[in-house]
Amino acid sequence: MSQAIGSIAILGGTGALGGGLARRWSKAGFDVIIGSRTLDKAQEAVAELKKSLGEDIKVKVAAKDNVSAAKAADLVVLTVPYAHHASTLESVKANVQGKVLIDVTVPLRPPKVGTVQLPEAGSAATEAQALLGAEVKVVSAFQNVAADHLNSDREIDCDVLVAGNDKEARQLVLGLVEAAGMKGFSIGPVANSAASEALTSVLIQINRQFKCHAGIKISGLPE
Repeated sequence: MSQAIGSIAILGGTGALGGGLARRWSKAGFDVIIGSRTLDKAQEAVAELKKSLGEDIKVKVAAKDNVSAAKAADLVVLTVPYAHHASTLESVKANVQGKVLIDVTVPLRPPKVGTVQLPEAGSAATEAQALLGAEVKVVSAFQNVAADHLNSDREIDCDVLVAGNDKEARQLVLGLVEAAGMKGFSIGPVANSAASEALTSVLIQINRQFKCHAGIKISGLPE
């Protein structure tokens, strides 16, 4: 898988979720580019990542602004807050054409982040697909995985739902889910991302009650 994807750009990679994915994929042997609205923040995130992994771990991770990161990478991951979702997509639109874009965004609307509030289009990923056009293969994934787990070295007991209109793109992302230490499930077209995005608010409610970082697990599968 690492040979099939030359490099992965994580836009918003300075945040906890984006940083966690950068950590997991860089340890798995991928070339990772951490993107941010400003280069200095991306550079700080790269320095922190290398420090946390230790000098004995050889990782290929670089820092760029979001636009430059999207242009340089073979695959792009969007991990920005929903408030910056559309503006970030607009800024990189020309540089993601013909690529797979993994949208991790959840349409949380503070202060009621524990209430499901999906956009009129149905989901953030559906909005991304409409904004970027058919030449970009948008795949929704990783909405229900706590950043706390991704930023650790422990095993993650959590499954990942993967939605997208292109079957091959979904399969590619399923491989990245596995590389990050989890099991992924293809759930069909990008419109079905509404389910995984909505589940995030449900998990927030559960996590508040039990003071934990709960995820989801698919049960009842054949042996």
